[in-house]
Amino acid sequence: MPDKAGSIEVICGCMFSGKTEELIRRVKVAKSAGFSIAVFKHSADKRYNETSVVSHNLNAIDALPIENSAALLSLNLNCQVVAIDEAQFFDNELPGTCTKLASRGIRVIIAGLDMDYKGQPFGPMPGLVAIADEVTKLEAVCVQCGSPATYSYRTSFSESQILIGEKESYEPRCRVCFIDGTLA
Repeated sequence: MPDKAGSIEVICGCMFSGKTEELIRRVKVAKSAGFSIAVFKHSADKRYNETSVVSHNLNAIDALPIENSAALLSLNLNCQVVAIDEAQFFDNELPGTCTKLASRGIRVIIAGLDMDYKGQPFGPMPGLVAIADEVTKLEAVCVQCGSPATYSYRTSFSESQILIGEKESYEPRCRVCFIDGTLA
C-alpha cells in the first residue's frame, strides 16, 4: 500500500473556459511545493507546440505527447503528480488508468472538454468525472449574449466529432445561444 493515497482531479468545461490555464496553474503550484511532476498531452493536439501544453493565453509547460492511456502505465512513472491535458481525445480506458495511478499514491490532474460540439458527453470525460475526487467545471463567456457559457459551438462545417481548432472553428455559448445556433 502507498504511504499516501493518490487522488483524481478533473477540470472540465467548454472551449475557452480556462481548463488548460487551470491545469498549468495547479502543476506550477505543485512544482513550487517540491513535488515531482509528469505532464502529458494527446499526440493529436499540435495546435501551439508538439511537446508543450499551451493555454489560449500562451502559458506553457513541457509535456510528453502520447497516443493512448496505456502509454501512461508503460512509462513506469516515478513521480508524485501526473497531469493530463485534452483528456477527451484519449480512449475510454483513461478512467481505469487514472484509478491505477491514484492507487499508487499519485495525484492525477486531468483537463478536458466535457461535451463535444453537439453538446454530447465527450470521450472518457463522463467516466473521469464519475471517479474523480474533485471536479471543477469552468465557464467561458457566451460570445452571442455575454452570459456564462458551458457549450462549445462549432462554427465550421465539419461533421467529425474531433476537429482540433481554435477561434476559427469554435466559440463559447450559453445554453440558449447554443440551441438557437444548432436550430438555425
